[in-house]
Amino acid sequence: MEFMLLFNQPADVLEQRRDDPDAAEYWESWRRYMHEIYGAGVVKSGNALESPYLATTVRVRDGKRQVHDGPFADTKELLGGYLVIDVASLDDALRWAALSPSSQTGSTEVRPVSARLDEE
Repeated sequence: MEFMLLFNQPADVLEQRRDDPDAAEYWESWRRYMHEIYGAGVVKSGNALESPYLATTVRVRDGKRQVHDGPFADTKELLGGYLVIDVASLDDALRWAALSPSSQTGSTEVRPVSARLDEE
């Protein structure tokens, strides 16, 4: 079963960690986590994401395209990265999510990956 792990961090934590020279312990926790999860052979794909403030959000309303700089939602947590994993069960996906450093200061969302529309 495929699941996407979405790593969310509080905005202040995410931004502080990117530029903080004293964040070595934080980044080391991510290196350990990635080494462990990739070593388990369950990762299908994934990436860290650039700052949410570099995002562009597109919506279409009344047939007109609206383009907004930055994240559209007013949220206290921001998406910092993701992995797609292939594990036997939701319980296995939840175990990997709990081990994520983002679960310590923010959250890790777990979502099943749906079948592609052209495969149904």
